[in-house]
Amino acid sequence: MDRRRGTRYNVNALILCGLVFFVIVATIFCMVANGREAAREEQRIAAEQQAAAEKAAAEKKAQEEAEAALEARKKSDSVQPGVPVGTTEAPEGEKVVYLTFDDGPSKNTQRVLDILAEYDAKATFFITGQQPEYFSMIKTAYDAGHTIGLHSYIHEYDQVYASVDAYFKDLEKIGELAKEQIGFVPCYIRFPGGASNTVSRKYTEGIMTELTEKVLEKGYQYYDWNISSGDGSKATKEEIIKQSETDEYDHVMILFHDAATKDTTVEALPDILKYYQDKGYEFRGIDRESLIFHHQTNN
Repeated sequence: MDRRRGTRYNVNALILCGLVFFVIVATIFCMVANGREAAREEQRIAAEQQAAAEKAAAEKKAQEEAEAALEARKKSDSVQPGVPVGTTEAPEGEKVVYLTFDDGPSKNTQRVLDILAEYDAKATFFITGQQPEYFSMIKTAYDAGHTIGLHSYIHEYDQVYASVDAYFKDLEKIGELAKEQIGFVPCYIRFPGGASNTVSRKYTEGIMTELTEKVLEKGYQYYDWNISSGDGSKATKEEIIKQSETDEYDHVMILFHDAATKDTTVEALPDILKYYQDKGYEFRGIDRESLIFHHQTNN
């Protein structure tokens, strides 16, 4: 009887030891598994943190590069007396159209911008101060990658060409408007009526000859055109298209207007863009390296 009881105790002891051993092994296994899981979680968190840090660094670098590029663009486009603007020699092997719009901004400016965006085309807007309610369009156009140039503030020939001083007073005023909108005074200008206009003679004899020299001395560059759309006066959509399209030049600067009355210009623009696009031309805004288009002065 005592022997059976002792045997039973030994079996129970073995079972208990086995259970204890199992619990210990299971505990160790769980601890190892938990440790591995914790290590993997730490690695995952560390990887996420590193990825987030790299993304933040990349975004910061991209923002800094964008800001630097914007500042470089502003400096390049701004008036810098003594720094040449433009070239008189057309680069070979390229076909370029410079679309230029005078007399805006107006209710038609956004319509023009929408069409340009459809064709991935850049243009130049020679602005005036005639419609204050649309001044914000100056920044809208610039932010979209287009060039801002100066035309005149009041655009009244008898006042703009009353004297050399009167012209520069008006030019400074439209320059200040541009600066309010885009942060600098552009170096690109277009004379009302172009450098070849003769109406200025009614107000000041010889003024265009003097102005074309003085604006260059002050760091500006003036641009005329080699193709006129004819929209300066009343013209139909079909007339504007016909007068705007040519394959005579590899470098084309077209005179348009985006004033409030120029609805037919807006209507004609898609056909004109498609014409030049199909012929392999690139649409560019004027920059400091662009080809200069000058008319002969007649006053």
